[in-house]
Amino acid sequence: MAIYDQNLSELVKVIRRQLSLSQEDLAGALGISFPTVNRWENSLVRPSKLAKAQLDNFCAKMTRQGKLKLTGLPVRGRTQTGGDK
Repeated sequence: MAIYDQNLSELVKVIRRQLSLSQEDLAGALGISFPTVNRWENSLVRPSKLAKAQLDNFCAKMTRQGKLKLTGLPVRGRTQTGGDK
């Protein structure tokens, strides 16, 4: 899964909601600081390439484990579909 910068704020919120994580918890899981997650969620900064890769890998792992369902969100050139309607 590769994300668009424009949808990062929405994606971070969805991830946190589905996994019942605080911004601090998500930051810890990604190995980044709480203020960084907060700034992403508030569209104040864009993640570095490394941080995007960490988020991408985390989402992929949580999806494989069945803990995260990201459907209908734009990802690099297409929209993910699936899930219950």
